[in-house]
Amino acid sequence: MAIAKLADGELFYQMEGEGPALLLLHAGVADSRMWDPQFDDFSAHFRVARCDLRGYGRSLLPDGPFAYHEDVRELVELLELAPAWVVGASFGAQVAVDVALAYPDLVKGLILVAPAVSGFQPAGAVKQFGEEEDALLAAGKVEEATELNLRMWVDGPHRDRDAVAPAVRKQVGDMQRLAFSHPEPEHVSLIRMDPPAIARLAEIEWPVLIISGGLDVSEFVQLGERLAEEIPGAKRIVIPDAAHMVTMEVPEEFTQLVLGFVASTEAR
Repeated sequence: MAIAKLADGELFYQMEGEGPALLLLHAGVADSRMWDPQFDDFSAHFRVARCDLRGYGRSLLPDGPFAYHEDVRELVELLELAPAWVVGASFGAQVAVDVALAYPDLVKGLILVAPAVSGFQPAGAVKQFGEEEDALLAAGKVEEATELNLRMWVDGPHRDRDAVAPAVRKQVGDMQRLAFSHPEPEHVSLIRMDPPAIARLAEIEWPVLIISGGLDVSEFVQLGERLAEEIPGAKRIVIPDAAHMVTMEVPEEFTQLVLGFVASTEAR
């Protein structure tokens, strides 16, 4: 991993390969290691970069205000990736869409996996999950909070833990524990996209592929449907036997979907 010096901190990143630029943005229960199954394959076709967003992996939170989409903008400019295909999983998809809307010249196309989007207001199971996670962390119960995340985002609501590959559960658990261990500086604050992307989906003009897991939390399945309906020309694929962490559950299938979508779009 290398270090990108930002105006107010640093991001850890890795870049390999040659060809069109591809940027990988990880989920909120993970860090850049979630892309281990794809990174070598992608680097054979792209100049591919992955990073630990601040507060995840090796990248620390700053002691002041920051915005994830601004961090990614700085990284893309430092690495001279623009215009890049941006692949975002869950929270990473939210950041990818914010970057595209704020800095359209940096983006060539979007691949959004189990996407979140800024301005989305959780309800039902997702809201309940957030309240339970907050309560566990406030009580110092990190292991219980980690297991809660695994049950929600790895196992999903439609199956038990034995249905998921132990290696996937372990890696996500390791990444989540590391994120929970990061110190939160006294003056850190998050600058959010304004207006949020949820009200601006019709402005997205890039090629977009949305990939959802059929066993994911229903709110995220429905959000993927909404994005496909409101983003002009967006294509959506549902992988029926995967939950939220599609890229880790079916890595070969996911890799082929990305390669095929980019190749077909580039050919047009």
